[in-house]
Amino acid sequence: MQCVVTGGNVKVLGKAVHSLSRIGDELYVEPQEEGLALRSVNSSRSAYASFLFAPLFFSRYSIPRGLNFRCKLAIKSVQTVFRSLATLEKTVEKCHIGLDEQKDRLTFTLHCKHGLLKTHNLSYQDSESLEAVFDKDSCANVFRAQPRVLVDTVVHFPTSLEEVTLTLSDERMWVRNHVEDEAERSKAVLTELCLAADEFDHFDIKLHNSITFCLKEFRGLLLFAESTGLPVTMYLDEPGSPVVLSVTDSVLEGNFVLATLSDDHYLRQSNRGADAEQTRPPDDFMNDDMDAYLIAMDSSVAPGPSTADPPAPSLAAFRKPPAPNYRTRTYSEEEEDGEEDPERPPDKKFRSLFFGSVLPPSPRRSSQPFTTQEVLASDSEEDEAEAD
Repeated sequence: MQCVVTGGNVKVLGKAVHSLSRIGDELYVEPQEEGLALRSVNSSRSAYASFLFAPLFFSRYSIPRGLNFRCKLAIKSVQTVFRSLATLEKTVEKCHIGLDEQKDRLTFTLHCKHGLLKTHNLSYQDSESLEAVFDKDSCANVFRAQPRVLVDTVVHFPTSLEEVTLTLSDERMWVRNHVEDEAERSKAVLTELCLAADEFDHFDIKLHNSITFCLKEFRGLLLFAESTGLPVTMYLDEPGSPVVLSVTDSVLEGNFVLATLSDDHYLRQSNRGADAEQTRPPDDFMNDDMDAYLIAMDSSVAPGPSTADPPAPSLAAFRKPPAPNYRTRTYSEEEEDGEEDPERPPDKKFRSLFFGSVLPPSPRRSSQPFTTQEVLASDSEEDEAEAD
């Protein structure tokens, strides 16, 4: 086997290796007549990625007729070959990939400027063919976007985030972070972005649903797509069916297949929330007069969010209004203010942070004045002397 990569294609090959490192710890290499296939899969078999480089990608590509060779290598060892991607295109003129079956070595030779040669002899192990079975054409939802659009979207999520949820409609797509436990939603920071259909090169949605998948592997494909400038096409179907991310060119094709959460997961999550609601002890405090315990609040709530209780997890998107920035004021401070501040927003319904209920503004605040209790201070020594 003889493969020679020249010019800017060396950097493209290195980017593909780095993208596959986001998936698994092993790199599967399989030379074929259709081209050189590089694949990887994670340990849980929930994510799979492959790149197929056509013979035209190489300046020279030749394999013995009838060659049936498959091997796997530690992907970190291959990353060392293409360690510095920023300077790879400037310093490396061509990369030669050869196979030494007698020594069980896969050789990467970098021909650098000024006649410098860097040779990496990597040991490999024989392996079976690794290939995922999927049908992109059968997916109901297909959309294509430039990599910059998707990169600018996921940059708002922390790198520690594991999963994101896509919610699709005819004209929009919502992207938000996925929270596993409903009880943790009140503590977690929820981020949601909305993309209109005109931001995509192609937007064909036939099935309205929500799909949850891993973000780490998605970033791996965007890493490659952004460097090459190739648009990303996403194929989605029902929850539980894999989502396929694809980049295609005349000389290469990349496919990332990611597992998604099924409907059973959402159903179990909904049942856990219902069971917790049933086992919650009754709150006697709710039977008391709530007006006596409420304090006035100034809120800077953005217009539009709903104040209704959030629904149970389902296929529909979770909508959580932004948390208002409350500033507490006592009734005595309001009476000292005298006239009503014209810039102050009108009274609104707000969500009790302690009981999770929606409470209307108290009518007694506007109809009955708040009575303050007079506080008497003890006489000072000077006052007692004057009295004598």
